[in-house]
Amino acid sequence: MSAAALAEVPAVAPNAASAPWSNRFAGLNPGQRMKLAIGAALLVAIAVAAIVLGRQPDWRVLYANLADKDGGAIVAQLTTMNVPYRYTEGGGAIMVPADRVHDVRLRLASQGLPKGSVSGFELMEANRFGMTQFQEKLTFQRGLEGELTRSIQGMSAVQSARVHLALPNQNGFFREQQKPSASVLLSLYPGRTLDRAQLAGIVHLVASSVPEMSPSAVSVVDDTGKLLSATPDAASGVDAQQLQYAQQVEQQYMRRILDILEPVVGVGNVRAQVTADIDFSQSESTIEQHAPNLAPQSSAVRSQQVVEAPGGGAAGGNAQAQGVPGAASNQPAAASAAPINGAAVPLAAASAPGGAAAAAALGAGGRRETITNYEVDRTVRTVRAGTGNVRRVNAAVVVNHRKSTDAEGKVTQAAIPPEQIEQMTALVREAVGFNKERGDSVNLMNAPFQNETLAAEPVPVWKNPQYLDIARSFAWPVGLVLMALIVLMGFVRPGLKAWAASRPALPAPEAAPEPQFSALISDTPARPALPSPEQQAQDAAEQMRIEDARRLARQNPAAVANIVKNWVHGDQPA
Repeated sequence: MSAAALAEVPAVAPNAASAPWSNRFAGLNPGQRMKLAIGAALLVAIAVAAIVLGRQPDWRVLYANLADKDGGAIVAQLTTMNVPYRYTEGGGAIMVPADRVHDVRLRLASQGLPKGSVSGFELMEANRFGMTQFQEKLTFQRGLEGELTRSIQGMSAVQSARVHLALPNQNGFFREQQKPSASVLLSLYPGRTLDRAQLAGIVHLVASSVPEMSPSAVSVVDDTGKLLSATPDAASGVDAQQLQYAQQVEQQYMRRILDILEPVVGVGNVRAQVTADIDFSQSESTIEQHAPNLAPQSSAVRSQQVVEAPGGGAAGGNAQAQGVPGAASNQPAAASAAPINGAAVPLAAASAPGGAAAAAALGAGGRRETITNYEVDRTVRTVRAGTGNVRRVNAAVVVNHRKSTDAEGKVTQAAIPPEQIEQMTALVREAVGFNKERGDSVNLMNAPFQNETLAAEPVPVWKNPQYLDIARSFAWPVGLVLMALIVLMGFVRPGLKAWAASRPALPAPEAAPEPQFSALISDTPARPALPSPEQQAQDAAEQMRIEDARRLARQNPAAVANIVKNWVHGDQPA
């Protein structure tokens, strides 16, 4: 057989076209098709939710507890500024994206928003035609109340306030005019209080804003109904201000003790407690003192009276009545005036040259009396005892043992020597102003401190705020991933398996033998589809050659082996 009989015969693989997607989907049963459709729909929904939640902003409160008027104005302004917003549950607050909170607040503040539900004197600008005097007065009162409310709400501790004014009608025909009064209702922020100075400031603010209003006519009440403006009654005992003063005095004494002992024993090695007995009673005493009588020359004359009577001598007895009888002569003699703080005229003055006329007037038997009253030397002293005097001080001090460290680093504690304890006690007495007469006492003790450190109880992971915030931030992404995995494993994966099972099985590619041996090994060589008549004639001739080669291989195997050997070595066959 020639070499052409053993020509290469190509092995043609069967052309198995894959079925289209619609045919594969139609080949699934209804349950499998339903699972595959549901899985695809859920995956799309999860993807859309992940995109939406990933782009959704974090909302923060812009304003809370707004009046309806301010809320409407702010919402209208947010719509104009193209700022997204939403309401909390119940509509108590307006929320905007967290990254725009401060910007929106500043822009709204530049426009005067929120204005607040309290209206002041701007009510007077809306006077309408035909307003009566009573309505005008009522509008003024409302405006004044609004202005006072705004002023009080300016305090940091006041959340909201209301002011009610009682302004009586002033009438000139009334003998006693009724004074105005005011009431203030305060609502404070949680955890904040007002001290006595702040309350006094509110009272005087309201009283000074209304003419002829007394501070005692202003009542301040908190939202719990407690009267805050009540003045302390001295008969009711110690008030809060006195207790605060006592605490300040005690803390001052304690600070003095710590400042004097901490440089000696170290910071944290001394504890002190001081109790101060303070006298808040008020007392007033009046003292009147009279000095002893002084000499007439050094005493002040209070009054002086001089009585003169003419005598009955010759000159006087022979004197006849003279003058024209009538009304003028019948008038009584004028009363003599007693000079006050004037110089007394002694009787000897009548004999003096200057008193010759007076002596001649008195006559020989004349009489002269002088009465002089002197001022009494008196001293009146009023003493008012001050309040808040310290009546007694009791101090208790504990000092820790002295610590020492040896060369090996071991810390030991030892008691302080008694001599040093006495010195520290003397220092404490001097620091608190020890007075034995008023009953003060100072007790200093040396003892080791028990420094027990309480181990912080570990907070569980599910209660730790830090981990809770992290869990909240990753809750949506992790939940979406888990939901996607469940959909993939429960719906999509079984559908894909059924889809793959519905496709026709393609033959696995095998290593084809050499074309020269394909006719020798297989009795029925693989052929493609039916050929044309010409191809059939060629195939018949080729089949005859293959049959001759098979016959030669069965009859003369050595020759066939020699031919194959020459093919392998590349030699031409003989």
